[in-house]
Amino acid sequence: MAGETAAGDVSERMLFAPTTDAESLVPVQPPVALSPASRRFSLPALPDGLFPKALLPASTASLQFMSRTWGRDIALEIDRGAAFLLVPVFLAFGAIVYFALPFEPAFAPALGGTLAIGLVLALLPSRGVTHFALAAVLVCLLGFLAAKVETWRAGTKMLGGEISTVVTGRVAAIDHLANGRTRLTLDVTATARPKLRYAPDRIRASAVKIPAGLAVGAEVTGLVRLMPPSGPVRPQSYDFSFESYFDRIGASGFFLRTPQLTTAAAPQPAGTEKVRQNNQLLNDLYVLKPHLPFSARISAWVQNGRNAIADRIRESIGGPEGEIAAALVVGVRAGIPEVVNESLRRTGLYHVISISGLHMALVAGTIMGGLRVGFALFPGFASRRPVKKYAAVAALAAIAAYLFISGGEVAAQRSFIMLAVMLTALLFDRAALSMRNLAISAILVIVISPHEVVGPSFQMSFAATAALVGAYAWWSDRRQANSNTTARPPARSPARNMLRKVLVLAVGLAATSVVAGLATAVFGAYHFQRVSPLSLVANLAAMPIVSVLVMPFAVMGAAAMPFGLDAPFFYIMGRGLSAMIVVADWFSVRSPLDAVGLVSVQAVLLIAIALVFATMATTRLRLAALPFAVLGALALVGAKTPDVFVSEDGRLVALRNGEGELAVNRARPNQFTIDSWKRALRAETIVPPEKSADSRVQYSEEPASSGSYAAASLLGTLVANASEADEPSLKPASQPAETSPPSKSIPGTRFDCDPERCVIRHPSGQIIVHTANAAAARSACDYASLIIIDDATAELSCKSPAVAIVTKRDLARHGSAAIHFAAQGSKPEIRYAVAKPYRPWHAQRQFSRAARGMPPYLRKPTPEAKTPPNQPEDAAAGESPQ
Repeated sequence: MAGETAAGDVSERMLFAPTTDAESLVPVQPPVALSPASRRFSLPALPDGLFPKALLPASTASLQFMSRTWGRDIALEIDRGAAFLLVPVFLAFGAIVYFALPFEPAFAPALGGTLAIGLVLALLPSRGVTHFALAAVLVCLLGFLAAKVETWRAGTKMLGGEISTVVTGRVAAIDHLANGRTRLTLDVTATARPKLRYAPDRIRASAVKIPAGLAVGAEVTGLVRLMPPSGPVRPQSYDFSFESYFDRIGASGFFLRTPQLTTAAAPQPAGTEKVRQNNQLLNDLYVLKPHLPFSARISAWVQNGRNAIADRIRESIGGPEGEIAAALVVGVRAGIPEVVNESLRRTGLYHVISISGLHMALVAGTIMGGLRVGFALFPGFASRRPVKKYAAVAALAAIAAYLFISGGEVAAQRSFIMLAVMLTALLFDRAALSMRNLAISAILVIVISPHEVVGPSFQMSFAATAALVGAYAWWSDRRQANSNTTARPPARSPARNMLRKVLVLAVGLAATSVVAGLATAVFGAYHFQRVSPLSLVANLAAMPIVSVLVMPFAVMGAAAMPFGLDAPFFYIMGRGLSAMIVVADWFSVRSPLDAVGLVSVQAVLLIAIALVFATMATTRLRLAALPFAVLGALALVGAKTPDVFVSEDGRLVALRNGEGELAVNRARPNQFTIDSWKRALRAETIVPPEKSADSRVQYSEEPASSGSYAAASLLGTLVANASEADEPSLKPASQPAETSPPSKSIPGTRFDCDPERCVIRHPSGQIIVHTANAAAARSACDYASLIIIDDATAELSCKSPAVAIVTKRDLARHGSAAIHFAAQGSKPEIRYAVAKPYRPWHAQRQFSRAARGMPPYLRKPTPEAKTPPNQPEDAAAGESPQ
């Protein structure tokens, strides 16, 4: 024993060290503390005389002390690698600046500035404030340049205006919608009757019916009503043109007739049908024509495989649960009923539907945990081999396969990159959950898809992950410090241990939801104008179900599908999804109004800066997050709310009346547009217009009360009917009846509409008039403050300079409008969604007939050109966001 102890006291490295004389050994010197002046970074000292010592001696000394203290903290942060953590922040800032510019910048200045600053950095010594400032500018320019290159590479052909044409194209994707229709994504190969001179390369079109057996890779043809991608439904809202441009979608619309296959399907090999009946994974390979490019054939094979898996899951589970399961496994979520989507949104559970980091982490965790448990059954092998790395490799392969079968959406790609970086870190014995790995993931995502930086998915995903990593690091430090100072707790009974683990799990879930919710709340409020009040408790109730019953059994069901043994696993998954829907419905009906109104950009930027300091700093620099957070919170209530919204086609107008309701001028408005306006104006109820058949009504400027309005409307109708019934009999038939037109007071709670115009009074007293043409608008110049004319050819000017006029041509060129009323007698302020000169994703707007001041085509209606069933009225007119 003594020999073993003595041998154990000797380091094993000394047994292999070369024999040397004692005199030749260099004595070890103790480390010397670095003085602030010797560090490679320090803040510049305050100049003498900046503050008169007789006036502010204490303040000057305090500022000098703070300068030295903060300089040491910054130097320590840089020594710990904070400079690298800021690289994705500055890259993202450069990309945001590019997309926020009101004009399209040229390549030469950006490239020249990048090269010039890079050359200066190469010549300057690598120390001091100047070096780091120039490095930050260089990284920003690189992000700016990456965004410019991505825009140039996309070069999507966008349709200029609405048109009906015969489209022939190859099916690239098939989505079965919840309303029973089917949406096809087509790679256009030809157009006819008329032949488009600038046809888009890819379109999306929905159809009531599709040919039997239609699969991805087949070629179809049919008459399609095409519309250009719509712009934002209001200024500073989600831009469909922007997203379509980078998704390479040049137009959207619907089939006016059932599309037809252009070529007969190739014969199936013998036994294919039987094999497909037994195993849906071996799908419609027979549609992959040899003449297709190799990439198209692979894409069609993947899409058909996804559709086959989705159909198998729907058959096994059924109902809304089957649609959600298909969305979780293969990313096909178009068939989820809207009522279920809304319940998930109101309760903050909608993140479960999108394949994101949560799902990737659960898949990787299920694979790693299962394999490590399996390896533990063979202790001899597990003790000699790095089984943790083997499990990490298997988990990496599993999430790669998950990304493959899920369609490779941008959110899934981003989540895969994050998990792949972390699993790779495990292979090199590095910590998986670290800010450095998160920074590497963010850099890769920004370089691959810079446009995602301005989207809610990227911002909320990385904000939540950064907050969770930072909170976990802080908690680990506190736990380590407490373990060094406190004694080991006494042994507990098995029951108490189990109870403690359950409590720790519950507290961990609650802390995770709180941290992630706080980090993403401002981004969700800015992009969607809603915050789920019951998100915390709903996630606490639903996430254990998702983590235990849904995702693990989804992984096992997918793994068992090739062997036909997936039914039991998908059954359990379906029961878990049923429980999740019950939780979402229960909290949704009890959730208060989740609309928060508009959030200013300044608030988002300030809180984002606070988040950077709070999550990336490890010293007292974390305190710098407090003033930014406070200023951001104060700026949340500083957004100016518009008084009136006007859609980009000029047909829909809405304003918030004095009772907090949203009054609209159409009985069947586009639901997506209205929902966005309701959240922006914090209105819960829609007030439809009051229709009148008499267009001769004269309006007086006195406001009408709710009681007098109905009486005035009834009186006007009676007078009109009496005039039409009695007066013509007293005059020759050749002469029209001359009666005094009825008079009304302008209502303030809802639009009063006749065949030519709609009128309403704003709570401030100003009057809004919507007319179909300039002739009907002329009389409104005498009393209206805002006139909207649904006519691109209208040319109208009122005598009063305080009257604002918005025409269909203005809206076609500049997009939807938000109007702010000033003081009584002042001209309203109009803000459009699209600025000029146009960016590449808006350049197509200038080619529409309305933007050129031309009337729409007047064609003789045909039976084929009627609006198809299930097509909303406004969608047929081009107002649909699809």
